[in-house]
Amino acid sequence: MTRVLVAWCPDWPATAVGIDAATPGAAVQHGQVAACTAAARAAGVRRGQRLRDAQRRCPGLVVRERDADAEGRLFEPVAEAVAALTPRVEVVRPGLCALAARGPARFYGGEEALRVLVQDTVVEAGHDCGAGVADGLFAAELAARAGDGGVVVPAGGAAAFLAPYPLSVLDRPELADLLRRLGIKTLGDFAALPSGHVAGRFGADGGLAHRLARGAEPRPLAPARASADLSVRTGFEPPAERAEQVVFAAKRLAGELHEGLAAGGLACVRLEAAVGFADGRVLRRLWRHDGLSALAVAERVRWQLSAHQPADAEAVWGGVTWLELAPDQLVPDEGRQEGLWGRTSVTDRIARAADRIQTLLGHHGVTRPVLVGGRGPGERVVRVPVGDLAPAGLPEGPWPGRVTGPAPAVVPPVPPDVELADASGAAVVVSARCEVSAPPATLAFRGRPSAVTGWTGPWPADERWWDADRARRRARFQVTTDDGAAYLLAVEGGRWHIEAVYD
Repeated sequence: MTRVLVAWCPDWPATAVGIDAATPGAAVQHGQVAACTAAARAAGVRRGQRLRDAQRRCPGLVVRERDADAEGRLFEPVAEAVAALTPRVEVVRPGLCALAARGPARFYGGEEALRVLVQDTVVEAGHDCGAGVADGLFAAELAARAGDGGVVVPAGGAAAFLAPYPLSVLDRPELADLLRRLGIKTLGDFAALPSGHVAGRFGADGGLAHRLARGAEPRPLAPARASADLSVRTGFEPPAERAEQVVFAAKRLAGELHEGLAAGGLACVRLEAAVGFADGRVLRRLWRHDGLSALAVAERVRWQLSAHQPADAEAVWGGVTWLELAPDQLVPDEGRQEGLWGRTSVTDRIARAADRIQTLLGHHGVTRPVLVGGRGPGERVVRVPVGDLAPAGLPEGPWPGRVTGPAPAVVPPVPPDVELADASGAAVVVSARCEVSAPPATLAFRGRPSAVTGWTGPWPADERWWDADRARRRARFQVTTDDGAAYLLAVEGGRWHIEAVYD
Protein backbone atom coordinates (compact mmCIF):
# COMPACT_ATOMS: atom_id res chain seq x y z
CA MET A 1 0.00 0.00 0.00
CA THR A 2 1.35 3.43 -0.99
CA ARG A 3 1.89 5.91 1.82
CA VAL A 4 0.50 9.26 0.69
CA LEU A 5 0.77 12.76 2.17
CA VAL A 6 -2.00 15.22 1.29
CA ALA A 7 -1.84 18.98 1.80
CA TRP A 8 -5.32 20.46 1.92
CA CYS A 9 -6.21 24.17 1.91
CA PRO A 10 -9.72 24.45 3.38
CA ASP A 11 -12.47 26.35 1.58
CA TRP A 12 -10.22 27.02 -1.40
CA PRO A 13 -12.98 28.28 -3.76
CA ALA A 14 -13.84 30.95 -1.17
CA THR A 15 -10.17 31.81 -0.64
CA ALA A 16 -9.62 32.14 -4.40
CA VAL A 17 -12.30 34.83 -4.70
CA GLY A 18 -10.79 36.88 -1.88
CA ILE A 19 -12.95 35.97 1.14
CA ASP A 20 -11.03 35.75 4.42
CA ALA A 21 -11.70 32.79 6.72
CA ALA A 22 -12.83 35.13 9.53
CA THR A 23 -15.45 36.74 7.26
CA PRO A 24 -18.82 34.99 6.80
CA GLY A 25 -18.69 34.40 3.07
CA ALA A 26 -19.41 31.90 0.33
CA ALA A 27 -18.39 31.16 -3.23
CA VAL A 28 -21.56 30.52 -5.20
CA GLN A 29 -22.10 28.53 -8.39
CA HIS A 30 -25.47 28.23 -10.16
CA GLY A 31 -27.34 29.63 -7.16
CA GLN A 32 -25.85 27.18 -4.68
CA VAL A 33 -23.04 27.43 -2.13
CA ALA A 34 -19.93 25.78 -3.61
CA ALA A 35 -17.74 26.59 -0.59
CA CYS A 36 -18.03 28.72 2.53
CA THR A 37 -15.69 30.04 5.18
CA ALA A 38 -15.43 28.81 8.76
CA ALA A 39 -17.27 31.90 10.00
CA ALA A 40 -20.14 31.15 7.61
CA ARG A 41 -20.29 27.53 8.76
CA ALA A 42 -20.53 28.71 12.35
CA ALA A 43 -23.65 30.64 11.30
CA GLY A 44 -25.24 27.54 9.75
CA VAL A 45 -24.18 27.87 6.10
CA ARG A 46 -23.34 24.58 4.39
CA ARG A 47 -21.96 23.55 1.02
CA GLY A 48 -24.76 22.69 -1.40
CA GLN A 49 -27.31 25.03 0.20
CA ARG A 50 -29.37 27.31 -1.96
CA LEU A 51 -28.18 30.89 -1.75
CA ARG A 52 -31.54 32.02 -0.37
CA ASP A 53 -31.34 29.52 2.50
CA ALA A 54 -27.73 30.46 3.23
CA GLN A 55 -28.57 34.17 3.40
CA ARG A 56 -31.52 33.43 5.65
CA ARG A 57 -29.19 31.71 8.12
CA CYS A 58 -26.48 34.34 7.77
CA PRO A 59 -27.90 37.75 6.70
CA GLY A 60 -24.43 39.32 6.53
CA LEU A 61 -23.05 36.65 4.18
CA VAL A 62 -20.51 37.95 1.66
CA VAL A 63 -21.35 36.33 -1.70
CA ARG A 64 -18.94 35.95 -4.64
CA GLU A 65 -19.29 33.98 -7.86
CA ARG A 66 -16.98 30.98 -8.02
CA ASP A 67 -13.93 31.48 -10.25
CA ALA A 68 -12.39 28.17 -11.36
CA ASP A 69 -9.54 29.88 -13.23
CA ALA A 70 -8.55 31.85 -10.14
CA GLU A 71 -8.59 28.66 -8.07
CA GLY A 72 -6.09 26.95 -10.36
CA ARG A 73 -3.94 30.03 -10.83
CA LEU A 74 -3.64 30.90 -7.12
CA PHE A 75 -2.90 27.32 -6.10
CA GLU A 76 0.20 27.12 -8.29
CA PRO A 77 2.42 28.99 -5.75
CA VAL A 78 1.24 26.55 -3.07
CA ALA A 79 2.17 23.55 -5.23
CA GLU A 80 5.54 25.14 -5.98
CA ALA A 81 6.24 25.69 -2.30
CA VAL A 82 5.57 22.01 -1.56
CA ALA A 83 7.57 20.95 -4.63
CA ALA A 84 10.57 22.82 -3.19
CA LEU A 85 10.62 20.23 -0.37
CA THR A 86 10.18 17.14 -2.54
CA PRO A 87 9.77 16.60 -6.28
CA ARG A 88 6.78 15.10 -8.10
CA VAL A 89 3.98 16.86 -6.28
CA GLU A 90 0.61 15.91 -7.73
CA VAL A 91 -2.15 18.52 -7.90
CA VAL A 92 -5.32 16.50 -7.34
CA ARG A 93 -7.45 19.62 -7.73
CA PRO A 94 -6.99 23.29 -6.82
CA GLY A 95 -6.75 23.37 -3.04
CA LEU A 96 -5.47 19.80 -2.70
CA CYS A 97 -2.09 18.32 -3.60
CA ALA A 98 -0.47 14.98 -2.78
CA LEU A 99 2.92 13.29 -2.80
CA ALA A 100 4.33 9.85 -2.10
CA ALA A 101 5.42 10.02 1.54
CA ARG A 102 7.81 7.09 1.99
CA GLY A 103 11.02 8.57 0.54
CA PRO A 104 10.58 12.17 1.82
CA ALA A 105 9.64 10.83 5.28
CA ARG A 106 12.97 9.00 5.52
CA PHE A 107 14.82 12.13 4.43
CA TYR A 108 13.07 14.53 6.83
CA GLY A 109 13.03 12.27 9.89
CA GLY A 110 9.66 10.55 9.83
CA GLU A 111 6.11 10.98 8.61
CA GLU A 112 5.04 13.32 11.41
CA ALA A 113 8.05 15.56 10.78
CA LEU A 114 7.27 15.61 7.06
CA ARG A 115 3.61 16.39 7.74
CA VAL A 116 4.45 19.33 9.99
CA LEU A 117 7.06 20.63 7.53
CA VAL A 118 4.62 20.60 4.61
CA GLN A 119 1.93 22.24 6.71
CA ASP A 120 4.29 24.99 7.89
CA THR A 121 5.50 25.58 4.33
CA VAL A 122 1.99 26.18 3.02
CA VAL A 123 1.15 28.42 6.00
CA GLU A 124 4.28 30.46 5.31
CA ALA A 125 3.04 30.82 1.72
CA GLY A 126 0.02 32.62 3.15
CA HIS A 127 -2.68 29.96 3.33
CA ASP A 128 -4.28 27.86 6.03
CA CYS A 129 -3.44 24.20 5.60
CA GLY A 130 -4.10 20.75 6.94
CA ALA A 131 -1.70 17.89 6.15
CA GLY A 132 -2.27 14.19 6.66
CA VAL A 133 -0.50 10.90 5.94
CA ALA A 134 -2.24 7.57 5.40
CA ASP A 135 -2.42 4.54 3.15
CA GLY A 136 -3.80 5.77 -0.19
CA LEU A 137 -5.07 9.11 -1.41
CA PHE A 138 -8.63 8.81 -0.08
CA ALA A 139 -7.65 8.12 3.54
CA ALA A 140 -4.85 10.71 3.37
CA GLU A 141 -7.29 13.44 2.33
CA LEU A 142 -9.55 12.67 5.27
CA ALA A 143 -6.49 12.55 7.53
CA ALA A 144 -5.58 16.06 6.38
CA ARG A 145 -9.04 17.25 7.41
CA ALA A 146 -8.97 15.44 10.77
CA GLY A 147 -7.86 16.83 14.11
CA ASP A 148 -6.26 20.24 14.43
CA GLY A 149 -4.35 20.52 11.17
CA GLY A 150 -4.23 16.85 10.21
CA VAL A 151 -3.01 13.52 11.56
CA VAL A 152 -0.78 10.59 10.60
CA VAL A 153 -2.70 7.32 10.23
CA PRO A 154 -0.41 4.36 11.03
CA ALA A 155 0.41 1.99 8.20
CA GLY A 156 -2.31 -0.63 7.89
CA GLY A 157 -4.73 1.43 9.97
CA ALA A 158 -6.68 3.10 7.16
CA ALA A 159 -9.72 0.80 7.48
CA ALA A 160 -10.09 1.46 11.22
CA PHE A 161 -9.55 5.20 10.67
CA LEU A 162 -12.22 5.35 7.94
CA ALA A 163 -14.81 3.15 9.70
CA PRO A 164 -16.64 5.91 11.70
CA TYR A 165 -16.97 8.29 8.72
CA PRO A 166 -20.41 8.79 7.15
CA LEU A 167 -21.11 7.59 3.63
CA SER A 168 -21.28 11.18 2.37
CA VAL A 169 -17.45 11.36 2.23
CA LEU A 170 -17.55 8.96 -0.73
CA ASP A 171 -19.05 11.83 -2.79
CA ARG A 172 -21.60 9.49 -4.36
CA PRO A 173 -25.00 10.84 -3.23
CA GLU A 174 -27.15 8.24 -4.99
CA LEU A 175 -25.14 5.31 -3.66
CA ALA A 176 -25.03 6.81 -0.15
CA ASP A 177 -28.81 7.35 -0.16
CA LEU A 178 -29.44 3.76 -1.27
CA LEU A 179 -27.09 2.34 1.36
CA ARG A 180 -28.70 4.41 4.11
CA ARG A 181 -32.11 3.03 3.15
CA LEU A 182 -30.60 -0.45 3.49
CA GLY A 183 -29.46 0.36 7.03
CA ILE A 184 -25.78 0.99 6.18
CA LYS A 185 -24.73 4.32 7.68
CA THR A 186 -20.91 4.38 7.95
CA LEU A 187 -17.91 3.38 5.88
CA GLY A 188 -17.24 0.62 8.40
CA ASP A 189 -20.69 -0.87 7.81
CA PHE A 190 -20.13 -0.68 4.04
CA ALA A 191 -16.64 -2.18 4.24
CA ALA A 192 -17.99 -5.19 6.14
CA LEU A 193 -20.05 -6.30 3.13
CA PRO A 194 -18.58 -9.04 0.90
CA SER A 195 -16.76 -7.52 -2.08
CA GLY A 196 -18.31 -9.88 -4.62
CA HIS A 197 -21.83 -9.10 -3.48
CA VAL A 198 -21.16 -5.36 -3.58
CA ALA A 199 -19.86 -5.50 -7.15
CA GLY A 200 -22.80 -7.62 -8.24
CA ARG A 201 -25.39 -5.37 -6.61
CA PHE A 202 -23.93 -1.89 -7.14
CA GLY A 203 -21.77 -2.31 -10.23
CA ALA A 204 -18.22 -1.15 -10.96
CA ASP A 205 -18.60 2.23 -9.26
CA GLY A 206 -20.01 0.57 -6.15
CA GLY A 207 -17.05 -1.81 -6.15
CA LEU A 208 -14.67 1.15 -6.36
CA ALA A 209 -16.43 2.88 -3.46
CA HIS A 210 -16.21 -0.36 -1.47
CA ARG A 211 -12.44 -0.48 -1.99
CA LEU A 212 -12.18 3.09 -0.71
CA ALA A 213 -14.27 2.26 2.36
CA ARG A 214 -11.96 -0.69 3.15
CA GLY A 215 -8.91 1.55 2.95
CA ALA A 216 -7.65 -0.14 -0.23
CA GLU A 217 -6.31 1.54 -3.34
CA PRO A 218 -9.06 2.87 -5.66
CA ARG A 219 -8.09 0.30 -8.27
CA PRO A 220 -6.02 -2.89 -8.08
CA LEU A 221 -2.32 -2.25 -8.41
CA ALA A 222 -1.44 -3.29 -11.96
CA PRO A 223 1.53 -1.29 -13.14
CA ALA A 224 2.01 -1.41 -16.89
CA ARG A 225 4.55 0.15 -19.17
CA ALA A 226 4.01 0.80 -22.81
CA SER A 227 6.53 -0.65 -25.23
CA ALA A 228 6.92 2.80 -26.77
CA ASP A 229 7.11 6.28 -25.30
CA LEU A 230 3.54 7.59 -25.15
CA SER A 231 4.44 11.18 -24.34
CA VAL A 232 3.45 13.78 -26.93
CA ARG A 233 5.39 16.95 -27.69
CA THR A 234 5.15 19.94 -29.97
CA GLY A 235 7.46 22.84 -30.71
CA PHE A 236 6.72 26.49 -31.47
CA GLU A 237 8.70 28.26 -34.16
CA PRO A 238 8.76 31.17 -33.64
CA PRO A 239 8.12 30.88 -29.90
CA ALA A 240 4.46 31.25 -28.92
CA GLU A 241 3.98 34.66 -27.38
CA ARG A 242 0.39 34.22 -26.26
CA ALA A 243 -0.96 31.78 -23.70
CA GLU A 244 -3.92 31.00 -25.96
CA GLN A 245 -1.62 29.48 -28.58
CA VAL A 246 -0.13 27.12 -26.01
CA VAL A 247 -3.56 26.16 -24.65
CA PHE A 248 -4.85 25.24 -28.13
CA ALA A 249 -1.75 23.14 -28.74
CA ALA A 250 -2.24 21.44 -25.36
CA LYS A 251 -5.77 20.47 -26.33
CA ARG A 252 -4.56 18.92 -29.59
CA LEU A 253 -1.73 17.07 -27.82
CA ALA A 254 -4.12 15.75 -25.18
CA GLY A 255 -6.30 14.30 -27.93
CA GLU A 256 -3.27 12.56 -29.45
CA LEU A 257 -2.23 11.26 -26.02
CA HIS A 258 -5.69 9.83 -25.36
CA GLU A 259 -5.73 8.11 -28.76
CA GLY A 260 -2.32 6.57 -28.07
CA LEU A 261 -3.40 5.29 -24.66
CA ALA A 262 -6.64 3.88 -26.06
CA ALA A 263 -4.74 2.06 -28.83
CA GLY A 264 -2.62 0.32 -26.19
CA GLY A 265 -5.56 -0.47 -23.91
CA LEU A 266 -4.11 1.79 -21.22
CA ALA A 267 -5.18 4.64 -18.98
CA CYS A 268 -3.04 6.97 -16.91
CA VAL A 269 -3.69 8.00 -13.34
CA ARG A 270 -1.56 11.14 -13.54
CA LEU A 271 -0.32 13.43 -16.28
CA GLU A 272 2.84 15.54 -16.36
CA ALA A 273 2.66 18.78 -18.31
CA ALA A 274 6.02 20.38 -19.13
CA VAL A 275 6.37 23.82 -20.74
CA GLY A 276 9.72 25.06 -22.07
CA PHE A 277 10.39 28.80 -22.41
CA ALA A 278 12.74 30.73 -24.67
CA ASP A 279 14.87 31.82 -21.71
CA GLY A 280 15.60 28.18 -20.84
CA ARG A 281 13.19 27.76 -17.98
CA VAL A 282 11.05 24.62 -17.82
CA LEU A 283 7.79 24.54 -15.90
CA ARG A 284 6.61 21.05 -14.88
CA ARG A 285 3.50 20.04 -13.01
CA LEU A 286 1.78 16.73 -12.22
CA TRP A 287 -1.99 16.66 -12.53
CA ARG A 288 -4.50 14.03 -11.49
CA HIS A 289 -5.81 12.69 -14.80
CA ASP A 290 -8.66 10.28 -13.99
CA GLY A 291 -11.28 10.99 -16.66
CA LEU A 292 -9.94 14.37 -17.80
CA SER A 293 -11.04 15.43 -21.28
CA ALA A 294 -8.68 17.05 -23.76
CA LEU A 295 -10.21 20.41 -22.90
CA ALA A 296 -9.72 19.84 -19.17
CA VAL A 297 -6.03 19.02 -19.78
CA ALA A 298 -5.66 22.25 -21.78
CA GLU A 299 -7.30 24.16 -18.94
CA ARG A 300 -4.68 22.88 -16.51
CA VAL A 301 -1.91 24.00 -18.83
CA ARG A 302 -3.56 27.42 -18.80
CA TRP A 303 -3.41 27.41 -15.01
CA GLN A 304 0.30 26.62 -15.12
CA LEU A 305 0.94 29.55 -17.43
CA SER A 306 -1.36 31.90 -15.51
CA ALA A 307 0.60 31.37 -12.30
CA HIS A 308 3.85 32.42 -13.97
CA GLN A 309 2.85 35.22 -16.30
CA PRO A 310 4.53 38.64 -16.28
CA ALA A 311 2.61 41.91 -16.02
CA ASP A 312 1.02 41.43 -19.45
CA ALA A 313 -1.72 38.90 -18.72
CA GLU A 314 -1.40 37.32 -22.18
CA ALA A 315 2.38 37.27 -22.64
CA VAL A 316 4.72 34.55 -21.36
CA TRP A 317 8.47 34.54 -20.63
CA GLY A 318 10.05 35.35 -23.97
CA GLY A 319 7.68 32.91 -25.64
CA VAL A 320 7.05 29.18 -25.23
CA THR A 321 9.33 27.01 -27.38
CA TRP A 322 7.91 23.57 -26.62
CA LEU A 323 5.14 21.76 -24.76
CA GLU A 324 5.11 18.11 -23.66
CA LEU A 325 2.43 15.92 -22.08
CA ALA A 326 3.62 12.65 -20.54
CA PRO A 327 1.40 9.96 -18.95
CA ASP A 328 2.36 8.84 -15.47
CA GLN A 329 1.28 5.71 -13.58
CA LEU A 330 -0.08 3.70 -16.49
CA VAL A 331 -2.75 1.11 -15.67
CA PRO A 332 -4.91 -1.19 -17.82
CA ASP A 333 -7.97 0.55 -19.20
CA GLU A 334 -11.07 -0.97 -17.61
CA GLY A 335 -13.09 -0.15 -20.73
CA ARG A 336 -16.54 1.30 -21.19
CA GLN A 337 -19.94 0.16 -22.38
CA GLU A 338 -20.47 0.84 -26.09
CA GLY A 339 -23.87 2.12 -27.21
CA LEU A 340 -26.16 0.13 -29.49
CA TRP A 341 -25.79 0.47 -33.28
CA GLY A 342 -22.35 2.06 -32.97
CA ARG A 343 -23.64 5.31 -31.51
CA THR A 344 -20.64 5.80 -29.26
CA SER A 345 -18.14 5.84 -32.15
CA VAL A 346 -20.29 8.32 -34.05
CA THR A 347 -20.49 10.53 -30.96
CA ASP A 348 -16.70 10.39 -30.61
CA ARG A 349 -16.24 11.53 -34.22
CA ILE A 350 -18.63 14.41 -33.65
CA ALA A 351 -16.76 15.39 -30.49
CA ARG A 352 -13.41 15.39 -32.30
CA ALA A 353 -14.83 17.53 -35.12
CA ALA A 354 -16.29 19.97 -32.60
CA ASP A 355 -12.91 20.15 -30.82
CA ARG A 356 -11.17 21.09 -34.08
CA ILE A 357 -13.70 23.83 -34.83
CA GLN A 358 -13.45 25.05 -31.26
CA THR A 359 -9.68 25.33 -31.63
CA LEU A 360 -10.24 27.75 -34.51
CA LEU A 361 -13.10 29.76 -33.01
CA GLY A 362 -12.08 29.81 -29.35
CA HIS A 363 -13.30 28.08 -26.21
CA HIS A 364 -16.83 29.54 -26.37
CA GLY A 365 -17.10 29.27 -30.16
CA VAL A 366 -18.90 25.89 -30.11
CA THR A 367 -21.52 25.27 -27.43
CA ARG A 368 -24.26 22.78 -26.70
CA PRO A 369 -27.59 23.43 -24.97
CA VAL A 370 -28.14 21.93 -21.52
CA LEU A 371 -31.53 21.89 -19.79
CA VAL A 372 -31.50 23.34 -16.26
CA GLY A 373 -34.05 24.63 -13.78
CA GLY A 374 -35.77 27.99 -14.06
CA ARG A 375 -39.08 29.76 -14.57
CA GLY A 376 -38.82 31.36 -18.00
CA PRO A 377 -37.93 29.33 -21.11
CA GLY A 378 -34.76 31.34 -21.61
CA GLU A 379 -33.63 30.47 -18.07
CA ARG A 380 -34.08 26.71 -18.56
CA VAL A 381 -31.33 26.34 -21.15
CA VAL A 382 -27.67 27.26 -20.70
CA ARG A 383 -25.01 27.05 -23.39
CA VAL A 384 -22.02 24.99 -22.28
CA PRO A 385 -18.78 24.99 -24.31
CA VAL A 386 -18.13 21.66 -25.98
CA GLY A 387 -15.90 19.54 -23.76
CA ASP A 388 -17.01 21.20 -20.51
CA LEU A 389 -19.08 19.31 -18.00
CA ALA A 390 -22.73 20.22 -17.68
CA PRO A 391 -23.52 22.41 -14.67
CA ALA A 392 -23.78 20.22 -11.58
CA GLY A 393 -25.81 20.64 -8.43
CA LEU A 394 -28.41 22.97 -9.94
CA PRO A 395 -31.57 23.37 -7.86
CA GLU A 396 -34.45 21.31 -9.22
CA GLY A 397 -37.19 23.53 -7.90
CA PRO A 398 -40.03 23.74 -7.31
CA TRP A 399 -40.30 26.89 -9.44
CA PRO A 400 -43.45 28.85 -8.43
CA GLY A 401 -44.61 30.93 -11.37
CA ARG A 402 -43.16 28.60 -14.03
CA VAL A 403 -45.25 28.39 -17.20
CA THR A 404 -46.17 24.80 -17.96
CA GLY A 405 -45.85 23.11 -21.38
CA PRO A 406 -45.85 22.95 -24.26
CA ALA A 407 -42.32 24.25 -24.73
CA PRO A 408 -41.98 27.24 -27.11
CA ALA A 409 -40.22 26.91 -30.46
CA VAL A 410 -38.26 30.19 -30.39
CA VAL A 411 -36.71 32.06 -27.48
CA PRO A 412 -35.28 35.43 -28.63
CA PRO A 413 -31.83 36.21 -27.19
CA VAL A 414 -33.06 39.79 -26.56
CA PRO A 415 -36.81 39.89 -25.82
CA PRO A 416 -38.43 42.49 -28.12
CA ASP A 417 -40.79 45.08 -26.62
CA VAL A 418 -44.49 44.98 -27.48
CA GLU A 419 -47.65 46.83 -26.47
CA LEU A 420 -50.63 45.01 -25.00
CA ALA A 421 -53.85 47.01 -24.85
CA ASP A 422 -57.45 46.41 -23.81
CA ALA A 423 -60.58 47.11 -25.88
CA SER A 424 -60.47 50.84 -25.02
CA GLY A 425 -56.85 51.17 -26.18
CA ALA A 426 -55.44 51.54 -22.66
CA ALA A 427 -52.35 49.53 -21.70
CA VAL A 428 -53.04 46.33 -19.80
CA VAL A 429 -51.45 46.43 -16.33
CA VAL A 430 -51.06 43.86 -13.57
CA SER A 431 -51.46 45.02 -9.97
CA ALA A 432 -49.37 44.01 -6.98
CA ARG A 433 -52.15 41.54 -6.16
CA CYS A 434 -51.77 40.02 -9.65
CA GLU A 435 -55.09 41.46 -10.83
CA VAL A 436 -55.36 42.23 -14.56
CA SER A 437 -56.75 45.71 -15.31
CA ALA A 438 -58.80 44.49 -18.33
CA PRO A 439 -58.81 41.58 -20.78
CA PRO A 440 -56.15 41.99 -23.49
CA ALA A 441 -57.61 42.90 -26.88
CA THR A 442 -54.71 44.07 -29.07
CA LEU A 443 -51.04 43.12 -29.33
CA ALA A 444 -48.80 45.57 -31.22
CA PHE A 445 -45.43 44.17 -32.34
CA ARG A 446 -43.09 46.37 -34.40
CA GLY A 447 -45.94 48.80 -35.01
CA ARG A 448 -48.30 46.17 -36.43
CA PRO A 449 -51.38 45.53 -34.26
CA SER A 450 -53.02 42.11 -34.08
CA ALA A 451 -56.25 41.17 -32.37
CA VAL A 452 -55.91 38.91 -29.35
CA THR A 453 -58.09 35.82 -29.81
CA GLY A 454 -57.21 34.06 -26.57
CA TRP A 455 -55.14 34.55 -23.44
CA THR A 456 -54.34 32.96 -20.11
CA GLY A 457 -52.42 34.16 -17.07
CA PRO A 458 -50.90 35.77 -15.19
CA TRP A 459 -48.12 33.59 -13.80
CA PRO A 460 -46.45 35.90 -11.26
CA ALA A 461 -42.83 35.52 -10.18
CA ASP A 462 -41.30 37.57 -7.36
CA GLU A 463 -37.61 36.65 -7.58
CA ARG A 464 -34.70 37.43 -5.23
CA TRP A 465 -36.89 39.67 -3.09
CA TRP A 466 -34.23 39.52 -0.38
CA ASP A 467 -31.61 41.19 -2.62
CA ALA A 468 -32.48 44.79 -3.55
CA ASP A 469 -29.93 44.89 -6.39
CA ARG A 470 -31.04 41.65 -8.07
CA ALA A 471 -34.75 41.53 -7.21
CA ARG A 472 -37.16 41.02 -10.13
CA ARG A 473 -40.94 41.03 -10.23
CA ARG A 474 -42.61 39.72 -13.38
CA ALA A 475 -45.85 38.25 -14.64
CA ARG A 476 -46.24 36.05 -17.70
CA PHE A 477 -49.16 35.57 -20.10
CA GLN A 478 -49.82 33.24 -23.00
CA VAL A 479 -51.73 34.90 -25.86
CA THR A 480 -52.86 33.96 -29.36
CA THR A 481 -53.60 36.44 -32.15
CA ASP A 482 -55.82 36.48 -35.22
CA ASP A 483 -52.86 35.86 -37.56
CA GLY A 484 -52.35 32.39 -36.04
CA ALA A 485 -49.35 33.32 -33.87
CA ALA A 486 -48.93 32.36 -30.20
CA TYR A 487 -46.65 34.15 -27.75
CA LEU A 488 -45.41 34.00 -24.20
CA LEU A 489 -45.46 37.58 -22.94
CA ALA A 490 -43.90 38.98 -19.78
CA VAL A 491 -44.52 42.30 -18.08
CA GLU A 492 -41.86 43.82 -15.84
CA GLY A 493 -41.79 47.38 -14.57
CA GLY A 494 -44.88 48.22 -16.62
CA ARG A 495 -43.24 47.18 -19.93
CA TRP A 496 -44.33 44.19 -22.03
CA HIS A 497 -42.01 42.04 -24.10
CA ILE A 498 -42.09 38.74 -25.99
CA GLU A 499 -40.26 36.09 -24.01
CA ALA A 500 -40.95 33.19 -26.41
CA VAL A 501 -42.86 32.25 -29.55
CA TYR A 502 -44.87 29.05 -29.96
CA ASP A 503 -44.94 27.12 -33.22
